[in-house]
Amino acid sequence: MHESLVTSWVGQFSLICFLLAYTLVVFEEKLHLRKSKPVVLIGCFMWMLIGIYEAGHGGGHAHEFVEELIAEIGELFFFLLVAMTYINTLDDRNVFQVLRANLLKKGFGFRKLFWATGGITFLLSPLADNLTSALLMSTVALACSAGNGKFIVPAFVNIVIAANAGGAWSPFGDITTLMVWTSGKVQTMEFAYLLLPSVVNWAIPALIMYQFIPDEYPPPSKAEVALKPGAKVIIALGILTVATAVSFHQFLHLPPFMGMMMGLGLLMFYSYYLKKWGETGWLNAMESDEMRQAHPRMDIFKKVETVEFDTLLFFFGVLTAVGALQYLGHLALASSVLYESIGATTSNIVIGILSAIVDNIPVMYAVLKMDPAMGLDQWLLVTLTAGVGGSLLSVGSAAGVAVMGVDRKNYTFMSHLKWAPVIALGYIASIVTWWFVTTGLR
Repeated sequence: MHESLVTSWVGQFSLICFLLAYTLVVFEEKLHLRKSKPVVLIGCFMWMLIGIYEAGHGGGHAHEFVEELIAEIGELFFFLLVAMTYINTLDDRNVFQVLRANLLKKGFGFRKLFWATGGITFLLSPLADNLTSALLMSTVALACSAGNGKFIVPAFVNIVIAANAGGAWSPFGDITTLMVWTSGKVQTMEFAYLLLPSVVNWAIPALIMYQFIPDEYPPPSKAEVALKPGAKVIIALGILTVATAVSFHQFLHLPPFMGMMMGLGLLMFYSYYLKKWGETGWLNAMESDEMRQAHPRMDIFKKVETVEFDTLLFFFGVLTAVGALQYLGHLALASSVLYESIGATTSNIVIGILSAIVDNIPVMYAVLKMDPAMGLDQWLLVTLTAGVGGSLLSVGSAAGVAVMGVDRKNYTFMSHLKWAPVIALGYIASIVTWWFVTTGLR
């Protein structure tokens, strides 16, 4: 079925549609067309074409495939929704403003902030996953930036690289590592082989980009910033939510997004307490009615409203479109041609580059479905390359796409692309490091 679909009119026309949508995403800042619009339209249009083709050829199994696909999309969608809601709530409680004030009080200039945000992201990503870590630290970096684009762009690129590199050596760091782990290809402790390659992948681009960070200091905040009521409890709930998501997968064998949604439920109940009683004393202590009106009571649904839906819908669109390419057989064809013609090592390196162009989740899914005969060293390599290869382009990873929604003015596809040669150096160096650390496995 798949071979015939690749060469049929629906296979060829769908591929053209995908490339057209991707081109519109690339030129988002030139066209002032939000990245979600072309992919949502084209993704669904591709499936309409598949439906028309199968209706005229005695049917197929597109319906069953879409049901499986929407389950994968739904998991990512709800995971992101909760992560973004928590970040918006923490922002509302002045957490990032206080963190910014504390960093600036320590005399941190842009150069120290560059290392601080990148380093924290790398350490946080294996535990909290690359997506949540990148969202959190890019928000902090933006709060400290004073709108300086020369700092924001390399700092955001650094955070995306650190998030993807940090996530590559942990089963919980990325959806692709989760897939490799649950399939049994790499055991929990064996991910440690990727720690040194991941450090190299982040450190080399960071050292180069550091030279271009302005040696300046953001203006100190004159206003006194204090945490709003409930801030510390919400931080604790956020940590508990991530721990719950990990535990749901690790111990209960349930999808992690269920743990995230449970955490959202806790946040909703706590926001109810804040709205009814928790903020009363704080509001009464204000000097005037005008000040009280400037601080409306906590409303969790207002925080949900401010979630970056352009990013969420982009995920829906790109996974729908790539799912169509997978159903049509394009991904399987590309993977089989690779492994049969150029060998495992070269193929796995190419897989990483491919994951920067096409989302790494379906690429890794296609490799796992193909199940090429590879040893542990090669499964570690493809886990590394699929994880860190997405850093080459801003749309190549969940972390990059999410960070694009944090500051659409400065951090765009093209601004990230300018640093691609530097990121590629880190990519190559991490593969060389992998070769050395896995010598005993071959």
